[in-house]
Amino acid sequence: MSVIGYIRVSSNKQTCEHQHYEIQQFAEHNNITVDKWVEETISSRKALNKRQLGQLLDELQDGDILIAAEISRLGRSLLEVMHILETCLNKNCQVWTLKENYRLGNDIQSKVMAFAFGLSAEIERNLISQRTKASLDNIKATGKKLGRPFAAQSKKLKLSRNTKKIRIWLDSGLTKYRIAKMMDVSPATVTHFINRMGW
Repeated sequence: MSVIGYIRVSSNKQTCEHQHYEIQQFAEHNNITVDKWVEETISSRKALNKRQLGQLLDELQDGDILIAAEISRLGRSLLEVMHILETCLNKNCQVWTLKENYRLGNDIQSKVMAFAFGLSAEIERNLISQRTKASLDNIKATGKKLGRPFAAQSKKLKLSRNTKKIRIWLDSGLTKYRIAKMMDVSPATVTHFINRMGW
């Protein structure tokens, strides 16, 4: 039997340290040794076979325990969560989550609970999606345009229309700040434009 700590963050801006600490503290408090750590930075929207979790599920052995900080670290959709749990339960493995305090094994109570929280999560996501769509529809109904403000686009167009002139100014030694003043845009806009042009 092995105890595996699974950690996932969805972007490079997040770190695995917090989840690692939570699982480690839980293990020490319950006199459990984590035999293996699996950490990955990837969205749970990615296909399971493209995540380390997919490989981990293939390698699970009878009696293994998979520990995650929370159920959302495993998957977002009902079908994916159910597939992961079904795979673990069929291999006689347990899934433990710290936030929800789930201890899911191969018993009918665990299966009912797994279905219940998976269904609840799916319903909640659908409600969020519907609220977002309704909000966007309301904004459109008021006549407001979605997306970047026209002013931001017009400033970029102003620079694009004067590409040759700006290049000449740069070659003559004018600073980005001075060019920005002359073009009536911010220095940051000029910098972004120059970087985009590869100068």
